[in-house]
Amino acid sequence: MYSEKVMDHFANPRNVGEIENADGIGEVGNAKCGDIMKIYLKIDGEIITDVKFKTFGCGAAVATSSMATEMIKGKTVDEALLLTNKAVVEALDGLPAAKIHCSVLAEEAVKSAVADYYKRNDIDKEIPGFKGGCIECDDHHGHGEE
Repeated sequence: MYSEKVMDHFANPRNVGEIENADGIGEVGNAKCGDIMKIYLKIDGEIITDVKFKTFGCGAAVATSSMATEMIKGKTVDEALLLTNKAVVEALDGLPAAKIHCSVLAEEAVKSAVADYYKRNDIDKEIPGFKGGCIECDDHHGHGEE
């Protein structure tokens, strides 16, 4: 059912925790399944020097969160915004169809954290495809911290 990579990232998640004085914080949730992901970014000169996450949800949600943080750490903010749910799923060697929404959660959390970083630094940039709210629940009221 789950690949070895999914099981490894679930059993041994990377980058778990919080970053004090984070430069960007994003929180997104899926009202249908109850998964919630919060991601913290430390950014120095447009480079993501540290990233941490806290996820409440199923094993696939934890694994996709862990993999997403690994994929954006050390990248520029613009590179991190190119992260897609498809890339996260591929990096984990696939997910069952019923769990694909978890990878969307990781992609949206990264975009939410970057949006928060932009807001904190008065950067006027749009984030393509960022809805700014719940995933798959049509309630786009946003979960980012002020």
